[in-house]
Amino acid sequence: MSRSQGIVQPTEASARQTGAPARPRTTPAGVLPGLCLTEIVSWGVLYYAFPVLAPAIHTQTGWASTSTTAAFSAALVVSGAAGIPVGRLLDGRGPHAVMTGGSVLAVAAVGLIAWSPTLPVFAAGWLLAGIAMAAVLYQPAFAAISGWFEARRLAALTTVTLVAGLASTVFAPLTNALQAGLIDWRHVYLVLGAGLAVITIPVHAVVLRHPWPNRVRSHRALGDSARTVARSRQFVLLATGMALAALAIYAALINMIPLLTSNGISPRAASWLLGLGGVGQVAGRLLYAPVLNRLGLLPRTVISYGLVALSTGALAVITGPLVGLIALVLLTGLGRGIATLLQATAIPDRWGSSGYGRLSGLLAAPVMIAGAVAPWVGAWLADLLQSYQAMFLTLTAAAVVGTILLAISSTPRRAA
Repeated sequence: MSRSQGIVQPTEASARQTGAPARPRTTPAGVLPGLCLTEIVSWGVLYYAFPVLAPAIHTQTGWASTSTTAAFSAALVVSGAAGIPVGRLLDGRGPHAVMTGGSVLAVAAVGLIAWSPTLPVFAAGWLLAGIAMAAVLYQPAFAAISGWFEARRLAALTTVTLVAGLASTVFAPLTNALQAGLIDWRHVYLVLGAGLAVITIPVHAVVLRHPWPNRVRSHRALGDSARTVARSRQFVLLATGMALAALAIYAALINMIPLLTSNGISPRAASWLLGLGGVGQVAGRLLYAPVLNRLGLLPRTVISYGLVALSTGALAVITGPLVGLIALVLLTGLGRGIATLLQATAIPDRWGSSGYGRLSGLLAAPVMIAGAVAPWVGAWLADLLQSYQAMFLTLTAAAVVGTILLAISSTPRRAA
């Protein structure tokens, strides 16, 4: 066993010895372009449409904006929790049934949100959407890539995250244009839900119909190995470190405009600066494979998450000039973009690809929950400390602790 703890990939030789089918030598056709298409649409409809429509929902229904936002945040928490059983399904049955069924569920959830006559029904629709998110967003897509792409895994992960990273660029203006033309937010969700149905259901049903290579191990043995890893000190440190880093990343992202405006930056300039973070995010994903991935696991982890901590702290203390703030915002986005790929590759880098679904679900749960509560935590800290600068310094401390824990989790323990 090449790793001191947990799961290793079966080779073709061992598969022949055990009588189990070997992994396919070629990547199934259509999987990568199909996932690129469905990820950008799924993220756009289930995630990025809501911030655009939230003001209209409040205005047209009279429901408190805090309540509607809480329903959306609850969906993210549910998604994190649902990712654990979804991960087990991915390991045992592959992504075909999971992602196809998830698309059907997502369409039903969007329809319920659009129809909702009362706030409780609206909240129920978002809870249903949270389950669908666990079955159609990054976790199952990453599991599909990990299972089918072998040596090309990193290139495929980079491609999918780059395309999905454009979801806000495409769907924020599209949603706004639909709202301007259709007036009612409910009609906008119905149109977006129809697009979700027409695109994601048939694509998942067709392009993911391939033999699932992770069946080379028995379901029970795979579960035992995954449980061993999940209980290890290394995995606990990994999950805790990533959750702390996610809390810092998303609380800072949501509160960046209030921080900048409190430092004298105009709301318009602050909005442009926030948008530049997306450019940095794309750049981080482009640079990961040719630059950072050439380094060992420990240095690329420290550099990437250290960048998150450094840029968050710098934003707290540097108020100008504008060119300096542009550089800091780009660095913040750079770290955020790299963090997505580090999370996607964290399990294979340490324990191999078998059991990826289970372990990625366990890893994604605290990270998703941290991201869901981050806006509330950021607002609470700003109120408690009476300063956005102090709040950002507190987030910096969380990012530093998370980076230290991730560094420890990236150091292989010596066999006794």
